[in-house]
Amino acid sequence: MAIEINGAASQATPRPGQCLRTFLREEGNFGVKKGCDGGDCGACTVHVDGTPVHSCIYPAVRAEGKTVTTIEGLSKDGELHPVQEQFLEAQGFQCGFCTAGMMMTAATFDDEQRANLPRNLKGNLCRCTGYRSIADAVCGHSGDHAGEHQHDAGADVSGAHSVPGAQPPAAVPATPGQLGDNVPAPAGQAVVTGTARYALDVPAEQLPGLLHMKLLRSPYPHARIVSIDKAPALAVPGVVAVFTHEDAPQLLFSSAQHENYTDDPDDSRVLDNVVRFIGQRVAAVVAESVGAAEAGARALAVQYELLEPVFTPQEAILPGAPAIHGEKDGVFSRISRPLQNVVAEVHAELGSVADGFAAADFIHEHTYQTQRVQHVAMETHASIAWLDNDGRLMIRSSTQVPFLVKRTLSRVFNLAPESIRVVAGRVGGGFGGKQEVLTEDLVALAALALRRPVQLEFTRTEQFTATTTRHPFTIHLKAGASRDGSLTALQLNVLTNTGAYGNHAPGVMFHGCGESLAVYKCVNKKVDAHAVYTNTVPAGAFRGYGLSQMIFAIESAIDELAIGIGMDPLEFRLKNMVRPGDHMLSTTPEPEEDVHYGSYGLDQCVSLVRDALDRGKERYRAAGLDDLGPDWVVGEGSALSMIDTVPPRGHFAHTRVSLEANGRFAVDVGTAEFGNGTTTVHAQLAATALATTASKVTVRQSDTDLVEHDTGAFGSAGTVVAGKATLGAALELATRIQTVAASLTGAALTDCRLVDGAVECGDRTVPLTEIVDAARLQGVRLATDGNWGGTPRSVAFNVHGFRVAVNTGTGELRILQSVQAADAGVVVNPRQCRGQIEGGIAQALGAVLYEEVKVDDAGRVTTDILRQYHIPSFADVPRSEVYFATTNDSTGPLGAKSMSESPFNPVAPALANAIRNATGIRFGELPIARDKIYLALRDRTTAPV
Repeated sequence: MAIEINGAASQATPRPGQCLRTFLREEGNFGVKKGCDGGDCGACTVHVDGTPVHSCIYPAVRAEGKTVTTIEGLSKDGELHPVQEQFLEAQGFQCGFCTAGMMMTAATFDDEQRANLPRNLKGNLCRCTGYRSIADAVCGHSGDHAGEHQHDAGADVSGAHSVPGAQPPAAVPATPGQLGDNVPAPAGQAVVTGTARYALDVPAEQLPGLLHMKLLRSPYPHARIVSIDKAPALAVPGVVAVFTHEDAPQLLFSSAQHENYTDDPDDSRVLDNVVRFIGQRVAAVVAESVGAAEAGARALAVQYELLEPVFTPQEAILPGAPAIHGEKDGVFSRISRPLQNVVAEVHAELGSVADGFAAADFIHEHTYQTQRVQHVAMETHASIAWLDNDGRLMIRSSTQVPFLVKRTLSRVFNLAPESIRVVAGRVGGGFGGKQEVLTEDLVALAALALRRPVQLEFTRTEQFTATTTRHPFTIHLKAGASRDGSLTALQLNVLTNTGAYGNHAPGVMFHGCGESLAVYKCVNKKVDAHAVYTNTVPAGAFRGYGLSQMIFAIESAIDELAIGIGMDPLEFRLKNMVRPGDHMLSTTPEPEEDVHYGSYGLDQCVSLVRDALDRGKERYRAAGLDDLGPDWVVGEGSALSMIDTVPPRGHFAHTRVSLEANGRFAVDVGTAEFGNGTTTVHAQLAATALATTASKVTVRQSDTDLVEHDTGAFGSAGTVVAGKATLGAALELATRIQTVAASLTGAALTDCRLVDGAVECGDRTVPLTEIVDAARLQGVRLATDGNWGGTPRSVAFNVHGFRVAVNTGTGELRILQSVQAADAGVVVNPRQCRGQIEGGIAQALGAVLYEEVKVDDAGRVTTDILRQYHIPSFADVPRSEVYFATTNDSTGPLGAKSMSESPFNPVAPALANAIRNATGIRFGELPIARDKIYLALRDRTTAPV
């Protein structure tokens, strides 16, 4: 019996044990995605005889004789299905990797099911959006909320469906398709039809002879490899090759990717003869199929010499602790003290904290702890490598940093840069986790040796056990304040756990100790911080890059100081936070010379959050919802954050803007699209400069052959760095077009004005197609280049507020109101920026309430599937109110600032402060799980826990 797929009979026969997901993808249905292979995420949802199923756990053989519909078959006769139209209209996606599965589930809903989305979408996870736009899409709302790009003290911007009486403010007009308009994502049509192409969405005929790689990983936390017997693996049918440390380059490098590779310690090899955590790659097996590669990896015979491990940073810095990288030259590898397991450290004192504490009327001292958190991008790490007809190494990868990947491969394999090309398709989420080289080096090694295409795709378990996490921080904090509300001293002793390798360890530590302290005026500050190796899964770049951990401690302490001196916490913040003219100081006596107040909206953000919480309290009272019963206590809490808009020490972008023969514009950029919205922003910036609409701008991106260089999409740089380059190129092109028009018409240049599709020169209008022809005859190139180096830099601000209710008998927590105000400068795309903020809030809620990568006493990650590691589902995320301060940044493109990382940062302390306000209990360790709340309430102590 055949399987009917999207109305056509498939002639293929499923392999024994094959799941429906892989069968459908092999038949060319790339809209069916892999997010978990455990039935947990819903990215692979398809219809079997009209019923939605998770195809990753549905045996393909069971589909024989049945009708299977994938996202590619949901539309009929060229007409989108209503749910596809709704997702397009509401822009119910960001990276889009989960969207096909989400739509396939929602397409079967009736009115009753749509009325209970928390229950009926529980099997579909999204890491990017925060679910509000998905709810709008499923329920047929446009999501195009008017006025969300300005503040309005009289009404709430979002959350209008959660409490009666909230209405959005009036719209502020924007030129359609340009700056300030809610332009839809250019890839929207492709996302909702399943035709957007991610890293592994490559038809088989384009990569003939494709081989598959699987990795043998270390079962031990610390060991030396004595020998590896390849013979048993090579005897497995289908196995082509085995690669070990003996076959790989011995050059030390870092998997972390920065513009300056010297920012990270050179402590890693492609394959090493020493393993330093459970899950580290030991050998790579390449075979004709995934199954054969897996069997080959299991067959390898490895002898290990076990070495003593150390699992906590507190133990790792003790005298006599095992030196994890003790054999390395600290100067050569840029490791601060390898024999003491210290990767990097900072020691600084401004003023005298002793004098500051002597002047204090109240002192708060406590140790705060943050946990490991996984990025859980829905698309796992994956790469394909092959050689083109000219012998050039081609890499297709799910990466945030294609140009830096190219540079690293050139360095590791001693290849000329021009002999490598790296392309990132659409990327299924990043959050910093794909600012690494974790798959590209291995497929390059195999492809160079075998001269055949090689693919490596991580499982969800490998994501948890063998990639990176957020750095756990232990922060011993002591702070003082005087009765007049002045902050007199801040002292922090910080210990960060970088795991087995130091990728991003220095940067995360330094950045964490930066803006978190600099946002407050205090003449006496002291920091002692160490980033420390342990024999655990490596940490790396994660949204916020160290700031969220430090801000949790500092903003919790700010509340405790305010309570201690009897002052309102927001008033205490207003008194002590920096304002224009104040130096922003953290660990150096002079401010960063290239960081300026390009604009300042922190005071507006505080007011917006405070006013919104006040209105929310009144709405609840008017609706009769303020009395939850005797077992419930209610509290409010807030926190603020500041972030530099660009990473330090250079972040570069080159872009090219051109006028094409058909009168449309093309923008070539290096930055990747992974739900951050940079594609839309580049189109809008170019359209604004060229007096057209974003729909007439084609953005080509994330291909190292397109432009000269781009540091990458991290540090929220997509808008303020690459966008600045795009704007510069577009403005130059506009002048060039006007110059050609002036020469063509004889008009003065000042009398020539670009309009949509033409140039008006006095009383004559010249179509752009004529401009193209004239330029060709004149030998004028209608393509211009833009460059930006990431400096000077500005600062962006976020303030979050919560109203919560806590059940004193059970520990249950209810979020009654969630509000965030952001200073994003001039907001290029309000709907898209709002989505970034909502997604950041949702991800942060998971981190503060339940997400934790747990490592047992043997160094093994135990939360290695999504069923054990709880990320927020639809039912877990409240609808947040989002407000924007009215500012215009002097350094950003057309006044814009960054707003991708920063919404995450103030959420944890704001929620902890709200719980403290409700219960009187200070929770200083994340996550603040319900059982912790229950036990603390049971003990009823007011001491920090």
